[in-house]
Amino acid sequence: MFANKKKKFIANISPDEIFLDAQNIPNFDSCQLEGRIEKPIGQKIFFAAGIFFSLLFALLFLRAGQLQIARGEDLALRADDNHLQRVMLPAERGLIYDRNGEVLAWNGTDSRNYLRLEGLAHVVGYTGLLYEEIVGKAGVEKSYDEALAGEAGIKLVETSSKNEIISESAQIKPKSGESVYLTIDAGVQNKLYEILKNLSAERGFQGGAAVVLDVNNGEVLSLVSYPEYNSHVLTDGEPKEKIDEYFADSGKPFVNRAVSGLYAPGSVIKPFVALAALNEKIIDPFKEIFSSGSISIPNPYFPDLKSVFYDWKAHGWVDMRHALAVSSNVYFYTIGGGYEDVNGLGIGKIGEYMRLFGLGEQTNIQLAGEKRGLVPSPQYKKDNSEDPVWRIGDTYNISVGQGDFQVTPLQMAVATALLANNGYRVSPVLVLNKAGLPAGQAGKKERIEKEIPVDYFQIVREGMRRAVEDGTAQGLRGLPVKVAAKTGTAELGSGIFVNSWLIAFWPYENPRFSISIVLERGRASNLIGGVYAGRELLDWMSIHKPNYLTP
Repeated sequence: MFANKKKKFIANISPDEIFLDAQNIPNFDSCQLEGRIEKPIGQKIFFAAGIFFSLLFALLFLRAGQLQIARGEDLALRADDNHLQRVMLPAERGLIYDRNGEVLAWNGTDSRNYLRLEGLAHVVGYTGLLYEEIVGKAGVEKSYDEALAGEAGIKLVETSSKNEIISESAQIKPKSGESVYLTIDAGVQNKLYEILKNLSAERGFQGGAAVVLDVNNGEVLSLVSYPEYNSHVLTDGEPKEKIDEYFADSGKPFVNRAVSGLYAPGSVIKPFVALAALNEKIIDPFKEIFSSGSISIPNPYFPDLKSVFYDWKAHGWVDMRHALAVSSNVYFYTIGGGYEDVNGLGIGKIGEYMRLFGLGEQTNIQLAGEKRGLVPSPQYKKDNSEDPVWRIGDTYNISVGQGDFQVTPLQMAVATALLANNGYRVSPVLVLNKAGLPAGQAGKKERIEKEIPVDYFQIVREGMRRAVEDGTAQGLRGLPVKVAAKTGTAELGSGIFVNSWLIAFWPYENPRFSISIVLERGRASNLIGGVYAGRELLDWMSIHKPNYLTP
């Protein structure tokens, strides 16, 4: 049989299958690459590319060999033992100065340092660590922390396993903090603290506070709270035993009494009640009211009995100036709550004017923890008392600064400044407008919303001046500067203990400074308190700081 034979077919290729049809070129689809003749890549290009990649691989091989052979061991150890870390570069914290340029807080080698002068702690404050950064914890250190702190920098540090630095490079340089200049005079601050401290120890007061304020621009010359803490101890966090003592101390050294202490104002509220009564035409300032030592009204609980409200003594016939000088309670019961032929302000008007004068409101000083205080009202009693009914006796108590009335020493200094400057409320400020820092409300002095004639302010000031000449503040007579003042003794609880107050301003003819002083929880039998402290300060100023006694 015959095997199948494969047949080879040789196709004939015609010229028109090889060469382009010139007439058909326009009909080719160029997007599909029809009609294109492809040429092979030349051998020269392949040759050049080969040389290029050969050289590249040769260089990489040589570099790898260098690292592996020449420096391999060194780099291996370095890779195993070393590491990079980002290290914060702390900024230099700004300094704190008093108004005269005395440095109060500065940076030591490894800690924040403070001037070792009593009385500065609650104003300057202290610092501590937060996430390895130094931050202000109290006082100006806290209030102006952002300005004082500056901006931290960052650097990269390469270290060995033995923690030896091999290399470092700064990425962001630190920016130093701003320095802060206070309105406080460190010398006055220290002396006023010393006075409160010694008086408390000698007379049994639990603590005290005082504020001296410029009546024209609100600058705080002194703001003292006794007792205080040691800024160094709290900044360093040791000794632990001392810090434990602070927490256990019944005197509460962490409380800044000047801005956070709440006290019944007692009779230092009387000039403000008098001013309100004059403006509301409640009484003519020359009208005399007789003080026999008390007034009696029907008892709401026992109609057959009388409710008796006592004066601290019988004063006889007193007009407004005389009543301010001798601090007659009966006079102020009468113009506050009404009695016999005098209608009285009533609690609504009393509250309205007290808030107008800044009581019951924050002053917005640049210190943390400021309290609002309290001007009681019928609604407050309804919400907070077992006996919700507001009675005439409640109004009598508020008229002489008792009951639930609460103020801070700073509020009283601001309100006293308002009496001295004819009705302008100044905003207290602790920082001078230096070094580009904001000075808060420095220099802010706004007229109160009610129009009160200047003559009414003068009548009240004359009553306060008379208190110095022949009234309850005679301890301030004979000073190199004329002072107008009002004293107060606020009873606590059953009356065994009292708070001793003084508000004052000077010079009398052209007022420049106001002061408020409170000595806390002393024996009612003690007769030495706020007036004595004021006298001690002004006597010292007349020798060491006479520039503060001149107009």
